[in-house]
Amino acid sequence: MQKEHLKQGARKLVEVNGRVTAADKLVVITDYTMLNIAEYIIEAARATGAEVVTCIMPIRQRDGQEPPTAVAAAMKEATVLFSPVRYSITHTRAMRAALDSGTRAIIMTAYTEDLLESPALLQTDFVAQADVCRRIGAAFSSGDRVKLTSPRGTDLTFSIEGRTANVLTNIPEPGQLAPVPGIEVNVVPITGSAQGRLIADASVPYLGIGVLDEPITCQIEDGYITNMEGGEQARILKADLNSQNDRNCFNVAELGVGLNPNARLNGTMLDDEGVMGTIHIGIGTSQTLGGDVVAPTHYDLLMWSPEIEVDGVVIQRDQEILI
Repeated sequence: MQKEHLKQGARKLVEVNGRVTAADKLVVITDYTMLNIAEYIIEAARATGAEVVTCIMPIRQRDGQEPPTAVAAAMKEATVLFSPVRYSITHTRAMRAALDSGTRAIIMTAYTEDLLESPALLQTDFVAQADVCRRIGAAFSSGDRVKLTSPRGTDLTFSIEGRTANVLTNIPEPGQLAPVPGIEVNVVPITGSAQGRLIADASVPYLGIGVLDEPITCQIEDGYITNMEGGEQARILKADLNSQNDRNCFNVAELGVGLNPNARLNGTMLDDEGVMGTIHIGIGTSQTLGGDVVAPTHYDLLMWSPEIEVDGVVIQRDQEILI
C-alpha cells in the first residue's frame, strides 16, 4: 500500500504539477543518495511518453553549490526539470540560466518518501490555491514598502519598489520554479533597504537545524544581518555563514509567504516553507528570485504568525489573508 502511495505522489508531481506530456524534454537531476526518489519520478514520467534524460551527479558539498557544467547544460535544454538532490541547486547560476531558457522546474531538494505520500502533496488542490497566490503576488508587485511584524517581536521594513513577485502556485509556467509541495509567494527586497529585527521561531530547514528549540534573533541594518543571537541552533547557523567569508551570505534576499493548507512544520524545507501562518526570510543569494546578489549560500529563516503590511495596508495576519 505504501509503495502505491509513493507512485501516486510521483504521478501527481509529473502529471499535475509538471503537466508533463509526450512533447516534453524532461530532465531528472539527482545524486546517489536520492536515487530511490528519482526512480519514482522517472517511472511516472516515462508513462507520459516524454523523452526522459537522467543526470546522476556527485553529491554537492552544501546548499547552493553549482552543479557540474554538463548537468547545467542539460538543465538549459529541458522543458521540464525535476531535482531530487540532497543539497539544493535552486539558488545557482545554472538554475537561473535554465529558467531564463524557459525550463519549468519542479524543486525536490532533500525529498523523502514521507513527502511523496504526504497530505501536503496528495491532498492539496494546487489549482484552487492559485487565486490566493496571485492576489498576494499582485499586492507585492504593485507595492513599494513592506513592514513585517510578529508577536515574538519581529519588526522589519524594506523596499520592494519595482520588484515583481514570484507566484509559486506549484503548477509552473515556462521559466518558473515549483518547490512542491510548499506553495508560496515571494518577493526580493531592494538590496540594502531592509532595517530592523527578525525573530525566527519556527524553523531553519538547513544544516540539520530544522524545527527551532528557541528563537533566533537577527538585527538587520542596511540590508544585512549584523548580529545573530540564540541558542545552539543559532550558533550552528552563524558559524556556517561566517565560514563562507562572504558578507553577501548575510544579505536579506527574500520574503516568502507559505500558502499550503495541508503542509506541516517538520524541519523539511519543502514542507516547512509552505506552512500557512508562517513566512520566511531568505538570506544570501537573491539572483535566482530576481535580485542582484550572488552568495555561496541561500538559507531560509521561518517565523510564525506574521503580520504583513504593504504600503500601510495589512494583507496577512497569521493565517488570515486580508486581500
